[in-house]
Amino acid sequence: MKNIIVFGASGDTGHYFVNYFLEHNKDSNYQIIASGSRKTDDFKKINVPYYQVDITKKEDFNKLPRDVYAVVDLAGAMPARMRGYDPYKYIDVNITGNLNILEYCKETGADRILFAQSFGDIKDHSETNPLLTVDLPRKFSYTSDHTIYVMTKNFAVDMIENYHQMYGLKRFIFRLPTIYLYSPIDTFYVDGKERKIGYRLLIDKAIKGEPIEVWGDASRVKDMVYVKDFCQMLYKALFVERDSGYYNVGTGKGTSLLDQIKGMIQVFGSKDKKSDIIMRPDKTNAPQYIMDITPAVQELGYTPEYDYIEMLEDFKKEMIKQKGE
Repeated sequence: MKNIIVFGASGDTGHYFVNYFLEHNKDSNYQIIASGSRKTDDFKKINVPYYQVDITKKEDFNKLPRDVYAVVDLAGAMPARMRGYDPYKYIDVNITGNLNILEYCKETGADRILFAQSFGDIKDHSETNPLLTVDLPRKFSYTSDHTIYVMTKNFAVDMIENYHQMYGLKRFIFRLPTIYLYSPIDTFYVDGKERKIGYRLLIDKAIKGEPIEVWGDASRVKDMVYVKDFCQMLYKALFVERDSGYYNVGTGKGTSLLDQIKGMIQVFGSKDKKSDIIMRPDKTNAPQYIMDITPAVQELGYTPEYDYIEMLEDFKKEMIKQKGE
C-alpha cells in the first residue's frame, strides 16, 4: 500500500483535499491518511485513518506509518488564525514543524512533498502589475504583523529545496492567494483581532437582500480561485512524472470587484428581494492580483473547472449540504 500523508488535514482546505482524493482516486494501491493538530472524529465518517500530530514535536511522528509515497503539507501557523500576535508560533510551526516533516520524508523514503506557500512573498508586485508570475523576485513589507509569517514560509520553501537537492526528495510548491471555500467558520483575524471574512459578509448581505457597498475602484480585478481547483492541482502533482515544480494557484483570470458583487447577488439573492449596489469610490481600494498559472497548465495538465459563477453555485451547494449534516 502506498500511503499519502496529509498534514493539516483537520483544516478547511485539508478536509476538502481528502474528500477530493477519495472522489477521484480509483487506484486501490494508494491510501490517503489524514493528520492534524486537532482532535476530531470527522475522518471516521469517510473511513480515512486520522492521526493527531503536533508537528513541532518530533516524537509525535512515531505515530505515523513508515511506508510513505507522498506527503501533502498543508500545515502551518497563519495570521488569519492567530488571536493577538505571537511570532514565536510562526517559527515553531512553520520552520521547526516543517523541518520535522522533511525529516519524516527523508526517514521514510517518501518520493515527494507538496507544500502550500503563501503568495505574500510576491503580493506587493501586484500594485504595479496585477499579473503575478511564478518567477517574480520576493517583494513584501518588513513592517507588518505578516512579515515573520511570510519569512517563515519562505524559509520553509528554502528548506524543501535543500532536501530536494541533498536527498532527491521531489518537491512541488504551490503559492496560494485567498482560496475561496465554504466553511462553518466565517471569521478570521486581522492584526490579531477577530473579524467577519469579507466575502462571507457580502454573501450574507446578498442572502438578506441588504444594500451592498462597492468600495474604491470597482474595476480592480482579483483571481477568484475555488478550493476544488486547488485540490485538482495537488492531486495532479501527486502522480506527475516530474522531479519538481513551482506553481501559482489560481484561474489565470481576474474578476472585477463590481462583477464579484453582482455574482453574489445573482447566486445568493432571493427572487423577491435583491440587494441594491451602492458605489463608494471614496473608500479604500480592494487588493488586485491575477495568478499566472502557465506552469501548472503546461506541467500538470491543470485546467480550472470553476469560473466565478460556477464557484459561487458550488459554494452554495456546499453551504446547504454542510449545514444539513
